[in-house]
Amino acid sequence: MAGEDKHKAQRCEESSPLLQVICSKAADGLPVSHGCVIGEPIGRNQWSSGLFSCLGRNDDFCSSDLEVCLLGSVAPCVLYGSNAERLGSAPGTFSNHCLTYLGLYFVGNSLFGWNCLAPWFSYSSRSAIRRRFNLEGSFEAMNRSCGCCGSCIEDEMQREHMETTCDFVTHVLCHTCALCQEGREIRRKVLHPGFNAQSTVVVIPPSEQTMGRK
Repeated sequence: MAGEDKHKAQRCEESSPLLQVICSKAADGLPVSHGCVIGEPIGRNQWSSGLFSCLGRNDDFCSSDLEVCLLGSVAPCVLYGSNAERLGSAPGTFSNHCLTYLGLYFVGNSLFGWNCLAPWFSYSSRSAIRRRFNLEGSFEAMNRSCGCCGSCIEDEMQREHMETTCDFVTHVLCHTCALCQEGREIRRKVLHPGFNAQSTVVVIPPSEQTMGRK
């Protein structure tokens, strides 16, 4: 029995990156499958809402989706900073990303008449969300629907390079929709850093008691 398990492990190591064995874990420790499948590419999860689903779904997150839609339309710098804060949750994450985005937004609109500089800065957040939650990218979705792009991919590194390029193109062409889709996705899966603080127990001492005389 031990020899058979050793032989299976050796087969897993010798397989190509796209045909590796899926053994209970994916990127960031997220479970993908309960068994090992040899000869199958790594499965990706679907986004919880589409790129143009402005209000998301009519579920428990409906009010949050409305907030995301309003922020993306009126104050995209705040939405981007909030998304980055939920991903990184380090001190100063929100202000650093929000102010940088705001500066690029004003420079782009002043010099070129539209928000053309901020997407160069913000598209990396889409790649980070896609990797963290093992989500299907635009390139993989296109290949799945029409099968016209799979022949140009030789390994996982090339696939990731193509997905990153598609993330950039998505942010340039559909910037507001991309920010909103990322905001809906991350709010469904990551609590705001303010909710991660440990609960504090406050003990109120009893009021002073006096003994009455009879």
